[in-house]
Amino acid sequence: MRSAVEIFTLSTGRSHIVHETDRLIEAPNFTRDGQALLLNGEGLLFSLPVEGGALTQIDTGFARALNNDHGLSPDGTLLAISDKTEFGKSAIYTLPVTGGTPTLVTETLPSYWHGWSPDGARLAYCGIRDDVFDIYTIDVSGGAETRLTFGEGRNDGPDYSPDGRWIYFNSSRSGRMQIWRVPAQGGAAERITDSPYGDWFPHPSPDGRHLLVLSYDGDVFDHPRDHTVRLRLMDPDGGQARELFTLFGGQGTMNVPNWSPDGSAFAYVRYEPA
Repeated sequence: MRSAVEIFTLSTGRSHIVHETDRLIEAPNFTRDGQALLLNGEGLLFSLPVEGGALTQIDTGFARALNNDHGLSPDGTLLAISDKTEFGKSAIYTLPVTGGTPTLVTETLPSYWHGWSPDGARLAYCGIRDDVFDIYTIDVSGGAETRLTFGEGRNDGPDYSPDGRWIYFNSSRSGRMQIWRVPAQGGAAERITDSPYGDWFPHPSPDGRHLLVLSYDGDVFDHPRDHTVRLRLMDPDGGQARELFTLFGGQGTMNVPNWSPDGSAFAYVRYEPA
């Protein structure tokens, strides 16, 4: 077994396995009806019923070099994907949730999707410009991008708060990677975590009660695969942080929004050495 897709339920404090495979699959999102998960693997995108079963490939047209940065629009009708087939660098596209031909959103590259605004109007992403990693937003139909961070260390992993007020992200501006948030309309960033860990991929719960974070040991650089990591839950302002469990994972475990629609559970991928 290489990859195990699991769902953790807050009320029970327990996880159950949805799917196991010897393939490398990554980054689960819940569909808006809560009945399926979307995951990527081998450059493609798949659907998986939450009760288990087989992976079903989603038609992504020419885009066949997807990374693990993908997700659904708030109304569940569109997918955002990040793919390098067309340009050799990651570009963000949208396409119907049922599959089809991707429509380019970002003309400046590379760009890696991470979040969708609650009103469905804008996308948040990490853009690398002249080797500088920053947080940007853009209209879902494309156009000019809006820059929210300005090279204060490496900035990555943005995700919107459910009220649309904040964009949470991880940043190395304080030295070790920690969680910050910035007003979605622009402004000063506010620090959320001050931990001994390397904190990545903050995901606010849909009900606004929690923030889920993946934490590496403090001496781990970047967000590599195949490390012992911990998933931590905290208040939206970083208070009452607690460790839920540890696992072998990292890159691919929960790079993108992974909460169930009602905020009662979240999905993730656990790995075993190849």
